[in-house]
Amino acid sequence: MTAKLRLARTPGIGPIRYFELVERLGSAEAALEALPGFGFRPPPAREAEEEREALARLGARPVWFGDDDYPLSLSRIADPPPFLAALGDLSLAMTPVVAMVGARNASAAGQRIAERLARALGEAGFTVVSGLARGIDAAAHRGALASGTIAVLAGGIDRPYPPQNRALFDAIAADGLALAENPPGFQARAQDFPRRNRIVAGLAAGVVVVEAAARSGSLITARLAAEEGRQVFAVPGSPLDPRNAGCHELIRNGATLVTTADDIAEALADSIAPPAQPRPATRRSGRAISPPPDPAPPSDASGLGTESSLLSALGPVPVTVDELARRCHLSSAAVAAMLLDLELAGRVERHPGQRVSLISR
Repeated sequence: MTAKLRLARTPGIGPIRYFELVERLGSAEAALEALPGFGFRPPPAREAEEEREALARLGARPVWFGDDDYPLSLSRIADPPPFLAALGDLSLAMTPVVAMVGARNASAAGQRIAERLARALGEAGFTVVSGLARGIDAAAHRGALASGTIAVLAGGIDRPYPPQNRALFDAIAADGLALAENPPGFQARAQDFPRRNRIVAGLAAGVVVVEAAARSGSLITARLAAEEGRQVFAVPGSPLDPRNAGCHELIRNGATLVTTADDIAEALADSIAPPAQPRPATRRSGRAISPPPDPAPPSDASGLGTESSLLSALGPVPVTVDELARRCHLSSAAVAAMLLDLELAGRVERHPGQRVSLISR
């Protein structure tokens, strides 16, 4: 394992080059010896040993391409990761998997849709995979937490991002599965998120997009999924909300329009084996699942951060004041006061049933 890990961690050696070298030279050991001649400098053996020790301390296990427990669907993409760190129940990656991605600045309505879809998919026997980002990703994980969900990290297995989702990550690691391609301690950079997205798409038989702006990262995931022969689904939304522009573009270009989990299950019926049976409300261990954690509340002494959070949760689709308070981690009184200011400023509109919506400009 040390030679393979040193080869995989050599700067400039990505997945495609890794497999090319091993195939051409016969083994990771031979490829490692030849690297200096190609102008590459592999890390010392001690670094590989330290990474192995770090994984052991974290309770994570190494999974190599070619291992029996390496996810089969992921092994079939063009550039599968040679190595993954796995924390949790790796058998979830062998079940029928559906990816769910979308806007980080998702509306309250979009998050509610994602949670409901993910919960229904989990109850139907599917495992939901996403990237642990704010907004739709986190909502999908929360919805599927009771039945099993997979989080793919852009950083190391001990570096969930954003930090506000740490509690959600801990819950997933305990009762679901977390995967990371990068070594422990690695802090994700901007270029690491598209690489993470290929793993999200590669694990799944289909990708569901809920709220995505034009030219968003979610559309990259959808494109990667389509290139690998996966089905792409999109949830339509209000044309007045720019966060739905990407979904509508996907639908125009051939993505399957969905509004329920049954739509997804029916579309995937011919491409994957059906789930053995619907999953119970608790994981297979039988241990009770605590209520899914929400992201930490925003903190801004000026109050501008909380109003920004409230505006982000609002959209053209009316939502209740209580739901806004829950999503933004604010009291109902605080939300009512901010809504009054926004209403006076002509930013929000009130509807029957204590519901409000954002007025599009």
